[in-house]
Amino acid sequence: MEWFRISQAVCAALLVACSLGAAQAGTQQYPIEIHHAFGTTVIPEEPERVATVAWANHEVPLALGIVPVGFAAANFGDDDGNGLLPWVEARLEELGAESPKLFDEGDGIDFEAVAASAPDVILAAYSGLSRSDYDTLSKIAPVVAYPEAPWATGWRDMIRLDSAGMGMAEEGEALIARIEAQIAATAAAHPELAGKTAMFVTHLDPTDLSRVSFYTDNDARVRFFHDLGLASPRFVKEVSTEGKFAGEISAERIDELADVDILVTYGGQPLVDRLSAHPLTSRLPAVEHGSLVMLDNSPLGTAANPTPMSIPWILDDYADLLSHAARKSE
Repeated sequence: MEWFRISQAVCAALLVACSLGAAQAGTQQYPIEIHHAFGTTVIPEEPERVATVAWANHEVPLALGIVPVGFAAANFGDDDGNGLLPWVEARLEELGAESPKLFDEGDGIDFEAVAASAPDVILAAYSGLSRSDYDTLSKIAPVVAYPEAPWATGWRDMIRLDSAGMGMAEEGEALIARIEAQIAATAAAHPELAGKTAMFVTHLDPTDLSRVSFYTDNDARVRFFHDLGLASPRFVKEVSTEGKFAGEISAERIDELADVDILVTYGGQPLVDRLSAHPLTSRLPAVEHGSLVMLDNSPLGTAANPTPMSIPWILDDYADLLSHAARKSE
């Protein structure tokens, strides 16, 4: 599906389905038109002040050497409470920049704070914007929204859309290529992952294991599995065809998950003990073999939802955890 078009840009170096006019390589002409779920955003001239809202969009300009004038504070996985995830903090230091204005999105988008940052463009390719949110933000500056559905944009499309919004589509494609090369090298170094099935369980309540909720192939976490050579079990594939990003199955049907080699979820040893003691979940081969990856509210647990800068930061550690579980499954 063609979900955005960059008017009068360069197509020679772009690997994305775009409708582009003629221009010399390495140049960008304006206005730029970007198509997304809420319509078309026109960016009349090169933006000098970039703001982002929602999760991780600020990582695209930062990765490309642009410090946003404001972005959302981290509300998960921030281990020192400064509102910055470690890879973001490290990149700001690398760029010799102080932390810009951090928007508190605990109760939704802080429109007043965004407006106060006086942006020329607002990046939100990975977000849960409502139509109302989009309309309000559009009164502040042109907004780059998600292509199809809320919280459904993969890291590649996040980069493509957000970089296009800054007039840096070519640089965005180069960034994607670099990250893909890192992922490919890591996957090659962990051949035991190839062909194994993995299931990302969203939440397990140790006090009530009657239902198992999980992410489908439409979610970025599961697509990251696929990048590393893992496959989805049959039941996850079936639910994924319905266009859902999460599914659920009763523990009474736990045998339908018998082909799950690796189970990834959030929790610790108490949850592992409870899964092993429960008469139904204990029958899961992943539980029997101990091929579990238990994540917590840490940078690594946060980065299991891949973003442009978290992937290089945690790739090796995450692959090691998955590989350890894969070996246990045999």
